[in-house]
Amino acid sequence: MLPAVIQYLNRVGTRAYCVPVVNIFDRNVKRLQKERAARRDDVQLYDYIKDEVGFRLSDRIFDVQRQFKNAVDLGAGRGYVTNHVLSESVENLTVVDMCSTMLTQIKGTPGLNYSTRQMDEEKFDFEQESLDLVVSSLTLHWINDLPACFKAINRALRPDGVFMGAMFGGETLYELRSSFHLAEQERKGGFSPHISPFTQIRDVGMLLNRSNFTMLTIDTDEIVVGYPSMFELMEDLKGMAENNAAFNRPLRFSKDVLMAAAAIYRDMYGKNDGVTATFQVIYFVGWKPCPSQPKPAERGSADVSFKDLATVVGPKDKKQ
Repeated sequence: MLPAVIQYLNRVGTRAYCVPVVNIFDRNVKRLQKERAARRDDVQLYDYIKDEVGFRLSDRIFDVQRQFKNAVDLGAGRGYVTNHVLSESVENLTVVDMCSTMLTQIKGTPGLNYSTRQMDEEKFDFEQESLDLVVSSLTLHWINDLPACFKAINRALRPDGVFMGAMFGGETLYELRSSFHLAEQERKGGFSPHISPFTQIRDVGMLLNRSNFTMLTIDTDEIVVGYPSMFELMEDLKGMAENNAAFNRPLRFSKDVLMAAAAIYRDMYGKNDGVTATFQVIYFVGWKPCPSQPKPAERGSADVSFKDLATVVGPKDKKQ
């Protein structure tokens, strides 16, 4: 399920149909959650997932054998990508986040030329064809209108520019979600959306294609973390500023539902020393089209059929 109703244009002949955007997330609430998390004295204790994903994403930047002149770290938080980016990979880096306090806590790497800019990620605003790289780590799942955001990023990139990102996928926190659903079904005869909706991997590729990105690379990874109980998990989510920010979220938990959910969580997903929580991370890379990019061969240009593939293997290869 997408984190917002997709706004897109389907053309059938001369007729067009448009689905209006429905805001699911309260962006002001999310900004306040991030501010509160950033001002905690122990804020660094909750960086373990975001710092790990940011490191893996920065490593993918390093894998591209070029130096990007102008780059943007979108939704940088406390610098989970910026703190690992090397100056050999990025010449000038603009660090963007909606939380001003988090921007002041970014350290960067030695020799990295970076500047900070407070901006709501939903209102991505850079000059057309002014950037060579846009990277975003674990923030896009809070965007209401992902298609508009992706298209704005595509406009800001130069031809052959690259968009790299990581976002939580649909299997994230399925243990916590199912525990609350079962507890509320038992206690109240229905359930409320305690866990925000996440994007499915199939939707990411579709969105990138519709936003004019090409040569897509998409893969997923799962990070499984152990906790003493469900309550420590919920406290850590709050410390990460990953608590629910949906408009229709319940404002409080009833004690009986909370205790029932904790018992169900322990019974269904418990280990000897506690419980586990799964974070599914979707990584993607998309390139803005450019004439210099490799093109697929024309349809029908192959000179070997798949049914004759066995005859192409030589006798030496057959022995192996």
